[in-house]
Amino acid sequence: MSKHDWTAMYAMHNALRRELEQLAKVTARTDDDPRRILAVAVGWELFKKSLHVHHTAEDEALWPAMRETLASRPDDLALLDAMEAEHAAIDPLIEAIDNGSEPLGDLVDALAANLTAHLKHEEDAALPLMDATVTFEQLQHFGQVHAAGIGPDASRVFPWLLDGASEQTIATMLAPLPEPVRAAFENDWRPAYDALTRWPTP
Repeated sequence: MSKHDWTAMYAMHNALRRELEQLAKVTARTDDDPRRILAVAVGWELFKKSLHVHHTAEDEALWPAMRETLASRPDDLALLDAMEAEHAAIDPLIEAIDNGSEPLGDLVDALAANLTAHLKHEEDAALPLMDATVTFEQLQHFGQVHAAGIGPDASRVFPWLLDGASEQTIATMLAPLPEPVRAAFENDWRPAYDALTRWPTP
């Protein structure tokens, strides 16, 4: 039984996995230059923004707090080292997809392999350690850092995050929000998001 509710963490991970599938479809297209498509794809923009905010919040608000608690446990510290190293390996791949001269398919395959493996590693090994180690206050702080990173993009990132999520996940994510924000999500944010062409199709 988990000490904390990790619904938001799994929602983010599942959204990232969902977008990796869309990215692969764009990369496989032969009717247009995939890099030109990505340059204007709202889905790619939201993926990059959300991934950066998520990993930055973990790097700044979760791992340091856990390191203090786990200072005398080298095996657990090694797991945190692995989490940070996996984060660091992903950013150059995204930059290369946008700017590099390497074959796009190889870069997207590498991004998908690295990120998918990282998400599984975090869920299988790091999340149980986080659940046992992180205090409620530290988890709240992580959420605040995460929210601050999203900032004014919340109206697009939040419906992006919950695209395709279960009703239970959506209800859990909306429950702590003030009523005006929940109303904005239902009446404005989600309809505007649904109207977006997130990944151009042939």
